[in-house]
Amino acid sequence: MQWKRITAVAATVMLAAVACGSPSSNSGTANESNGPAAGTQTKVTDEGAKGPAADVDGFKKGGTATILSDVTPDTFDPTNTYYVDGFQIEKLYFRALTQYRLDGPDHKPVLVPDLAEDLGKVSDDKLTWTFKLKPGIKYSDGTPVKAEDYAYSIKRSFAHDLYDAGPAYQIQFFKDGDKYKGPYGPNGDVYAGVETPDDTTLVIHLAKPFPDMPFFAAFTMFTPIPKAKDTKQNYEQKPLSTGPYMVDSYNPGTELKLVKNPNWDPATDAVRHQYLDGYDFKFGLDTLKIQRQILASSGPDASALTYSNIDSTLVPELTDQNKSQLIQGDTPCNRMVPMDTRKIPLPVRKAIAAAYPYDTERKVAGWTSLAEPATSTYMSPSVPGWENYEIPGLNGKGDGDPVKAKQMLTDANAVGFELSWYYSNDDKIATQRSQVRQQKLEAAGFKVKAIGVPKAQIRTVTGDQNAPVNMLKSPTGWCSDWPSGSSWAPVLFRSDAIALGNSVGQLEDKALDAEIDKVSNMDPNEALKSKAWINLDKKIMQDFLPALPVYQSRSAFLVGTNIGNAINDPTQGMPEFTSLFLKQP
Repeated sequence: MQWKRITAVAATVMLAAVACGSPSSNSGTANESNGPAAGTQTKVTDEGAKGPAADVDGFKKGGTATILSDVTPDTFDPTNTYYVDGFQIEKLYFRALTQYRLDGPDHKPVLVPDLAEDLGKVSDDKLTWTFKLKPGIKYSDGTPVKAEDYAYSIKRSFAHDLYDAGPAYQIQFFKDGDKYKGPYGPNGDVYAGVETPDDTTLVIHLAKPFPDMPFFAAFTMFTPIPKAKDTKQNYEQKPLSTGPYMVDSYNPGTELKLVKNPNWDPATDAVRHQYLDGYDFKFGLDTLKIQRQILASSGPDASALTYSNIDSTLVPELTDQNKSQLIQGDTPCNRMVPMDTRKIPLPVRKAIAAAYPYDTERKVAGWTSLAEPATSTYMSPSVPGWENYEIPGLNGKGDGDPVKAKQMLTDANAVGFELSWYYSNDDKIATQRSQVRQQKLEAAGFKVKAIGVPKAQIRTVTGDQNAPVNMLKSPTGWCSDWPSGSSWAPVLFRSDAIALGNSVGQLEDKALDAEIDKVSNMDPNEALKSKAWINLDKKIMQDFLPALPVYQSRSAFLVGTNIGNAINDPTQGMPEFTSLFLKQP
């Protein structure tokens, strides 16, 4: 998903690895029996995972955690959720077909069955996925979950006139997904793309192969919803829960209170815990005020945390005494500088890389409060099997070498090559970034045409894959929808990404398409073992260079001193709420 997916929890300060304390420092640590040693990952999926989830070391039961947030989630409807904070909060009370278990001290994500018994079985023609459903699951009101409820929830997701903010993979991949308009439309809930032949089987029919179906099945749109209980836009007010907690009250834009779900069965859940009595989420608060409260941890604030990144003005206040309250980790997001490969030859793209003012631009943008970016890859470190392969000159570091770049242009007979991009001329920082970029590139022998447009128009003009510029078309940032290379290369670098509107560098190479498809169809664990995705990532950068890496986003949020097992979930770049406890309930 494009960078807008995290604007709801936009980072105030972007971090790389810094000496401010590890995520596990003084916060309780996860039981490591499920995971490998730090720095390694041996599997992406674990179809045999069973509940209950392994307990966290030192856990205690009781009490309520308060989450103080400066942002306000746009929705808590499971069908309409597509922002990371909504996903992470809803994980407490909505279960899906699959889910991620965080393994080992590094909290590596592993896909496991959730409400399904398995991770789905695909037919020989790759057009049908069959999930076996766990029997005996109950809703928070004590009524049984039925197979037809899963089917109805999927059908509900096609009502994009009502749920326009939700995911759209089902429209692209499911059978008749581009025609069916949901259960409120003229065809009602009659839809050929999903069926339930018996009480424990869910069958999904596709229009084209979708190898990532098990990963997509972790989205909240796959939580079961009984047709008779669907109140459309009002469903988020009092939804039926399948997770360890349920909604006690919800005041949109202000507060969400969760209490224990008495009908949740931990024996069926390999991921979640129910250590706390409840959660109190408070939204739309002042950023600095709540972060200072949590850092001070006086009284009830000791049992509070936030999920927006630490404000840069508070970084100097981190000391040996409180640095363990800063929890850091990977996110699924990267930022890049795309170059239109149809318009800029490879030797010229390499010269741009040599001249680019990474450090100055990050400083002007406010992206370097604590450290430089740590890697040179396109994929995020949250992807299983990620490695930092460090190609010299392509690591997002330094401030450019105009002499070297000009010689490269001379060798390519391209001195004076014109580079063009759009920028927001009514945004001070965007204007300064464009000016820095222009000065450095002109010093290296390029001609620059920077086109200023109002901020209100910038997404429209940069979103045109065929716009009359050759740099910085969107997306310039990307957040993967699931922790796999398949949420990077196939989405950003295949030829059809141009028509889909999310191409980075407008690559059109049939041989590369075939290689991407080959890796996409590999078993995820085999792809991990063979390093298929990271090797492909490196090949794309070395052989094609469609974009320059600028930085890889890091999460860096504050927790109160009474919060136990505060860890970062790399699949969302958010706190992992389901395993929190209070040290003194």
